[in-house]
Amino acid sequence: MAQRIWDSYLTASDRDHLASTPDRRVGMGNKPALLLLDLYRAVFGDKPEPLMEAIKTWPSSCGLVGWTALPHIKRLIAGARGAGIPVVHITMLADSGMVGWNDAIHIGSSTPARSAIDDAAHDRKRRGADIVDEAAPIVGEVVLRKTAPSAFWGTPLAAHLNFLGVDTLFVAGESTSGCVRASVVEAASYRYRVQVVEECVFDRHEATHAINLFDLHQKYADVISLDEALSAIKTFAPR
Repeated sequence: MAQRIWDSYLTASDRDHLASTPDRRVGMGNKPALLLLDLYRAVFGDKPEPLMEAIKTWPSSCGLVGWTALPHIKRLIAGARGAGIPVVHITMLADSGMVGWNDAIHIGSSTPARSAIDDAAHDRKRRGADIVDEAAPIVGEVVLRKTAPSAFWGTPLAAHLNFLGVDTLFVAGESTSGCVRASVVEAASYRYRVQVVEECVFDRHEATHAINLFDLHQKYADVISLDEALSAIKTFAPR
């Protein structure tokens, strides 16, 4: 991965600084898990559509980038399952009566009130937190629901990983600048060795995707290719 996704955003000063410092690598431990973040219907919609078209019916959509990432995510999931690596799915807590973090910060603000929605919109809202079929959990895989950007906040994720003896996390999902970043930073705070799989994370905006990957790679994780991830995962398979 000589050419990195963030290279075109770096200034000459950025490049000089990077050239003067050794490349830091988090590396991997002895017991990995795959963490799948927010691969739910609301960010994909029901079919591939350009972003500006998709948000007309699915306001949280990431447009085509999510659909582009899905085949790569499927390969990663298949590799993890084939190697017997635990897979943990994270989605949002819906229909609980609790106000979500994104809605809560706008209460009392000048943000216009949401208008009444029709039956079709109610149906989309009901299905929004459903994990898409391409990444759906199978029997034995844990599904946790969160109400904050980080997968760790208010969930038993750390307890589950601790029970399994996990020390390394392969991360896929969305959005790179939001819930992926928040979860990776908190995972690093818990001292997990985090591996973000580049082709398997995505964001609505290209620039924030690239720069957040750069920042995560500099501070909290290794940003690796899918081929690197699959190769590493094979080494953890029982012999």
